[in-house]
Order: sequence, then C-alpha cells, then structure tokens
Amino acid sequence: MPSSFRTRLVKGELLVGTMLTLNNPSVAELLAGLGFDWLFVDAEHSPLEALQIQALLQAAGPDVACLVRLASGGEVAIKKALDVGAAGIIVPQVNSAEQAASVVRLAKYPPQGTRGVGIGRAHGYGLTFQEYLASANQEVALVVQAEHRDAVENIQAIVGVPGVDAVLVGPYDLSASLGRPGQVDHPDVVGAIGWITRACRDAGMRLGIFGTSAEAVQPYIEQGYTLIIAGVDTLMLGQAARQLLGKLKAH
Repeated sequence: MPSSFRTRLVKGELLVGTMLTLNNPSVAELLAGLGFDWLFVDAEHSPLEALQIQALLQAAGPDVACLVRLASGGEVAIKKALDVGAAGIIVPQVNSAEQAASVVRLAKYPPQGTRGVGIGRAHGYGLTFQEYLASANQEVALVVQAEHRDAVENIQAIVGVPGVDAVLVGPYDLSASLGRPGQVDHPDVVGAIGWITRACRDAGMRLGIFGTSAEAVQPYIEQGYTLIIAGVDTLMLGQAARQLLGKLKAH
C-alpha cells in the first residue's frame, strides 16, 4: 500500500505540485495525469466552493493528493474541505502559535481535537465511516502559511505547535505586509523568508513555497524546501496561448 501524502510530507520527500483555481474538473484530471505529486486547490483567491472542490478532487482521482487552501482557518471551512475528501488543508495567514493550535484542534477528531463528525465523501458516504474516523488524525496533512510580518516574528512559536506538519511561505502576501507588494526579490522579503527558513530548519519543520515557475522555486528546493507549488492553471494556460499566438503572428 503506498504511503499517505502526510507520511511522505513528514518524511521530507520532495513533493511537487501545481495550483488549481479553475472550476473545471477536466483541468484537475489533466494535471493529475501528468505525474504531479499533489495538487493545490485554492479556495482563498478563487471562487471555488465546497461542491466544486469535491468535483475537482473526484476528477483528480485517488492517486494524486489534493490539499485545499482555505479561505480562513474557521471551523466550517476546515470541516467542509476535509469532509469532501481533501488529503490535507493549507490555512492562510497563520500569524501566531494560538492560531496554529486552533487549526490543529479544529482539524482533528476527539480526543485530539474538536472536529465535527459528519458523513461525506471522505467517509465513503458512510460506507467507510469507522475506517476514516480511525485514520484521519494520522493521515490528514495540516499546513500553515507564514505570509505576514507577524508570522515572521512569531515563527519559532508557530513551529513548536504539535500537529503542524509544514509551514508554507507565501512570498506575495509577505511582501505586501512588509510594504513591498509583489517585490518578492526585495532584500526585506528575502531576509524575512531567510528567517522563516532558519527557524523551521532548527525545529525540524518541513518547508514549502509557491512560485509562478520552475525557476522561481528551484533555489528553495536547493535550500531544502520539500513542499513545492509551481505554476497556476490560469497562468500556464495564458502563457502557453500567448506564446503560441506570438509565434503565429510573427509570420
């Protein structure tokens, strides 16, 4: 039986994914078939809702893990994403240890947490209910995003929270919080990311990052980052179409 996504994440395997924002199961199916280790389903900056997310997960199939970035770290958002079958959640704007602890509590069933018990796709629509309850606390991946100057200040406390499996650096939101919106290569932003990197390394915490291209994330892979998101479905489509059109117009 293949290892679960969380097991591979905690072991420190290099896990390469890309971002899904389009409400189109065919896109999820296509990307899942290419060999990505996982797909990042974005429910924060896209209009995706729970039923649409479920359809994307169904299209991706059982062999490619899908992690859902939530709109917030609230109880309803967490349990809906997990009940539709997400292999894990990515919670934005986690700026303190208290917020990280809340995420863990809301995502885990009692006695480790307070996750509500319902029946959904994750539970085989009830047919594998007990099996899911028995394994979910060990199998679901919990990733928090460090993407604000407050998270940088509190990163040592955040990585000390039991149950947090990885820290995902959000360079674009981080740049904005530092007064350098979009300037991800600015020394202030690079310095903040460097501090997060050192704190996570010292704590043995897995690190992840997003970049719009392979070139953008490669330096972080070389630094030991293992949870990688490269590219966005819309951007890849737009860039390929622009390149094609440019070649045709050139003639």
